[in-house]
Amino acid sequence: MNTLGLKKLRSLGSVAAVSRSATVTAALLALGAVAGADRTPEVPASLQVPHGSKLAFHAYALGVQIYQWNGANWVFVAPEAVLFADAGDHGELGIHYAGPTWESGSGSKVVGARVAGVTVDPNAIPWLLLRAVSSEGPGIFHRVSYIQRVNTTGGNAPSGPGSSAGQEARVPYTAEYYFYRAK
Repeated sequence: MNTLGLKKLRSLGSVAAVSRSATVTAALLALGAVAGADRTPEVPASLQVPHGSKLAFHAYALGVQIYQWNGANWVFVAPEAVLFADAGDHGELGIHYAGPTWESGSGSKVVGARVAGVTVDPNAIPWLLLRAVSSEGPGIFHRVSYIQRVNTTGGNAPSGPGSSAGQEARVPYTAEYYFYRAK
């Protein structure tokens, strides 16, 4: 697993410290992660975006789902992932963290709220449809209205109990995120 981006994310300590260079925009254009470069994924009906939504771009996530043992159950805390332009972990686009929030290297960000979820693989976190509750800054996340999380691997809470209350588990996962705007 390529952890360079995750190490970078952890070492920054602050989302504001993420590189905001024009290099990210150039990588987006060169790697085809902008509008029209991707096709919408095939998803169950409950995860389809509303009519009138247009695919803006999609990204590949490599990261962890963070859980905390409360003494009786593992409780989801937050995702922590790096977003890439392709499945080979090339062209770092931004990060994904609590909120859930997606933030680009140029500073644009979108915060989502879960609309629906479907367990496609019991060994992986569910596929999701999220509605944007806020979108800010110029860049790839500007005016995003819906997000789909699909093609997930891993990320489920540990199956066994924790050793003590407060114990944290960081479970590796991958996913593809599709970002839509209203036409």
